[in-house]
Amino acid sequence: MRLGKCARYIGHSLVWFSVLSIVANILLYFPNGETKYAYDNHLSRFVWFFSGILGGGLLILLPALVFIGLENDDCCGCVGWDYGKRCTMLSSVLAALIGIAGSGYCVIVAALGLAEGPKCSDSHGVWNYTFANTEGQYLWEPATWNKCYEPENIVEWNVTLFSTLLGLGGIEFILCLTQVINGVLGGICGYCSSRQQQYDC
Repeated sequence: MRLGKCARYIGHSLVWFSVLSIVANILLYFPNGETKYAYDNHLSRFVWFFSGILGGGLLILLPALVFIGLENDDCCGCVGWDYGKRCTMLSSVLAALIGIAGSGYCVIVAALGLAEGPKCSDSHGVWNYTFANTEGQYLWEPATWNKCYEPENIVEWNVTLFSTLLGLGGIEFILCLTQVINGVLGGICGYCSSRQQQYDC
């Protein structure tokens, strides 16, 4: 399999992961499908960092589209098919670095959101970060989750979606890092002048 085809597969995978990140981030705004908590600013502050929409979503879509086009595209300003392909593969490294930054941002914000826990109302109707001082230990103690009275099941909601963003961001990071290696190999080693010569990914 040629290096360009390998990049194309990475690109298609990133498209799906970026869409899932955007959906997961959007769902964080609507606990139990209700809009009032977002309107009243009763959501975790890390929800407003747009880690899934911006980091794991839009900043991943850009390199994904670049990778998808690598198999057939030449590089403007590069002379000859072989040099053009090498130039294109090297330029994909820049796109991959953008993806690494975006996915890294998604992972960091999701991890911080998990560690702090959700903003919720206690039994007295006071809104605060009930688990903020537990350093994430509440994640291993589901029996304590009932300290959050409203929104209903908000701990499960936040843990599930922030964990999803953490996992998706981690996969995106690995894929973009793989493309950095792939792009460097494609740029340094290049392609054989014959289009039939193939490289293993």
